[in-house]
Amino acid sequence: MKEYLSMDTIMDTELSTSYPVEFLNSLEPSGVPSHKLQLKLNVPVMLMRNLDAPRLSNGTTLRITKLGQNILGATILTGVGKGNSFIIPRIPVIPTDLPFQFKRVQFPVKLSFAVNINKAQGQTLQVAGVHLENLSSKAVIYDN
Repeated sequence: MKEYLSMDTIMDTELSTSYPVEFLNSLEPSGVPSHKLQLKLNVPVMLMRNLDAPRLSNGTTLRITKLGQNILGATILTGVGKGNSFIIPRIPVIPTDLPFQFKRVQFPVKLSFAVNINKAQGQTLQVAGVHLENLSSKAVIYDN
């Protein structure tokens, strides 16, 4: 496993003393990658930004194939470019839903072991199974 920490900076230098780096690291605005990203080889991730539309667009599922210092190697698992390999760099992301502006430089991915219902619509499964070992009200669908 490799851990990647973001580089967070405040955009307005006059406010840099009001918002320390530790505070910026703790923020988790929607649509912004996490400060701490822990990845392993072959782990599934979801792309959070359009990099090379339509192949590398927001919501594309990828499999990590290389863990570099400032790049990730990934293969597309679903969509238009299925099977193609790409290099994903760290990119700056500036959230707009805060009363101040800060920049986070991080890989635009998040772990993707599950898919929400909006992303699942329109997908087809060749094989589906239900895990019934624990007889709770939750059902898990596996796709091979």
